Amino acid sequence: MSLVVSTYVPEGIVMASDSRQSITIERKGQADKSFKVETVNSDNVMKTFLVEEHSIGISTFGVDLLDGAPMSSHIERFLEEESTNLESVASMPDKLVAYLRKSFPNVDVGFHICGYMKTGKVSVPHVYHCHVSQNIVERKNVKPDGAIAYGALWSGQIDIITSIVNPVMAKDASGADKVLRAPAPILWNAMTIQDAIDFSVYAIWTTIKTMRFQARPKNVGGPIDILVLTPHGARWIGKKELHA
Repeated sequence: MSLVVSTYVPEGIVMASDSRQSITIERKGQADKSFKVETVNSDNVMKTFLVEEHSIGISTFGVDLLDGAPMSSHIERFLEEESTNLESVASMPDKLVAYLRKSFPNVDVGFHICGYMKTGKVSVPHVYHCHVSQNIVERKNVKPDGAIAYGALWSGQIDIITSIVNPVMAKDASGADKVLRAPAPILWNAMTIQDAIDFSVYAIWTTIKTMRFQARPKNVGGPIDILVLTPHGARWIGKKELHA
């Protein structure tokens, strides 16, 4: 599992992700009875990627090993094979989902795909949520009337940050939805890009630290990678580097 966060505000888009790869292995115990163990395989996995020639960001969540290879290798191969057909951020989500569905139609893998596209003289932000097995491609940063919306999108292990930021709902005696707790609103359209960076890190770091004290698999962890996209280009704010 993973936690990826994309925060989109007027100044730009921030994409952040954790680095933990959890795997489930099957072991044999007494009397040859098998049992499954979830364990941490790595804290050095890349889950956010930059397509430099188009200033497009991709974050991946869900299953990380496909056919024995990490998701990063599948994304890199997709970019190599489809590089000449990727005209803009609007064309990438459908092509990436279709590419993976050819070989892995039922895999539980999703993506955030973000970037800017020129409409006339204006650079318009695009934020997409995609899922392979569900065959979903949704643009998340538009209102029903077509106006640009600002906010944050998180996917993967979302229960902790959702319980903090979103209202807590329950059913009353008649079966209608009832708000049990309504947090104070977040003014996404008033956020600066630095605030968006801070929120994205907060969402992942709070999840990591809360999991530490809970009796549950610790499937979010490791360094946090942070990519910032603006109409003027893309840059890494935090990124794992190889070292000896």
